[in-house]
Amino acid sequence: MGELNGKTVLVGVCGGIAAYKTCTLVSRLAQSGATVHVVMTKNATEFVAPLTFETLSHNRVTVDTFDRDFPWETEHVALAKAADVAIVAPATANVIAKLACGICDDFLTTTLLACKCKILLAPAMNTAMLENPITVSNIDKLSARGMQMIYGGDGYLACGDRGGGRMAEPDALYAAVSSVFDTERDYAGKTVLVTSGATRTPIDPVRFLTNRSSGKMGYAIAKAAFERGANVIYIKGITTVAQEIPAAWRTVSVETTSELLEAVKAELEHADAAIMAAAPCDYDIAPAEQKIKTKTVKLDFKKAPDCAAWVGAHKKDKKLVIFAAETTDGETNAKNKLIAKNADMAVLNDVTAVGAGFDVDTNIATLITSSGAERLELMSKSALADVILDRLKDL
Repeated sequence: MGELNGKTVLVGVCGGIAAYKTCTLVSRLAQSGATVHVVMTKNATEFVAPLTFETLSHNRVTVDTFDRDFPWETEHVALAKAADVAIVAPATANVIAKLACGICDDFLTTTLLACKCKILLAPAMNTAMLENPITVSNIDKLSARGMQMIYGGDGYLACGDRGGGRMAEPDALYAAVSSVFDTERDYAGKTVLVTSGATRTPIDPVRFLTNRSSGKMGYAIAKAAFERGANVIYIKGITTVAQEIPAAWRTVSVETTSELLEAVKAELEHADAAIMAAAPCDYDIAPAEQKIKTKTVKLDFKKAPDCAAWVGAHKKDKKLVIFAAETTDGETNAKNKLIAKNADMAVLNDVTAVGAGFDVDTNIATLITSSGAERLELMSKSALADVILDRLKDL
């Protein structure tokens, strides 16, 4: 097919039963014109023989860091420099943990640590391992550092369980590799304002109200817009994961909903589009001056400012994308918000759905516009970010 002519793809294979799927991926990459180099962990060779990948890739497979059967060069550095993209499939909990901590005790992790190219990881493990807080934290760290996770969703696992942890299918993995080279700078010359994370309403000097927003979705949108050439104004609320924010972004940190509104008011005039992915605290209260110690507490709330509605009322020819996190009557509520806030698109999330909502790396969204509803499948938040930007261009 020649789709990847001239591209060099580094494929890492870890010790998991899903390694058999990687054979199909390597075959397709090679057929598409890519130069494919496969690096296996020793455990991976228990599932698929190196000869299989050598036959499919037409290149020698490397397993042993101290293998002397190659032309003189520092091989892990040479492969890292040559790679235009690296993908690890399957990516086991063990290797994910090593990468998160910077441990490089075999050829694969040593090579990946030397890579400056885009790195894609296809997690594959038992559901309990994937959901373990340690693995979740490790994945968050790697995502914050720019590594992209490709998930396979729920299903039957080799251990007999059903749940998350299946490796993505070869077609999805191939599409993810191809998309690295498909990124157009179609937002060059545009400025995109993105709000992200949660806000807080102080109750007293030590307590506050907030919500479960992690800031992952807003960060993914800002990152995707930046990679597509946009100037980014990033209004950042409270986030639960580390975010590596490029110096080129104009970043404004806020804590309360009122501060969020003031930042939006100050920055909107510089933007061509506003994507309101933050989850503002909806209610305000006059906080107590001292820590509340009474046995009973009565709090008098009032509605906090509606930042998205303000943008809708003042946007003129700018585009506005809002988010609707719902638990019931999602599409009806999202359509009503679209109209009430004068938005161009509403991204509906049913936060009760498995794999969607707060503090996860995936999402299930429905895009609502005046012309109808587009229901999307489970995908990573980074993939959803690109879909949102694609649709925004057409509004």
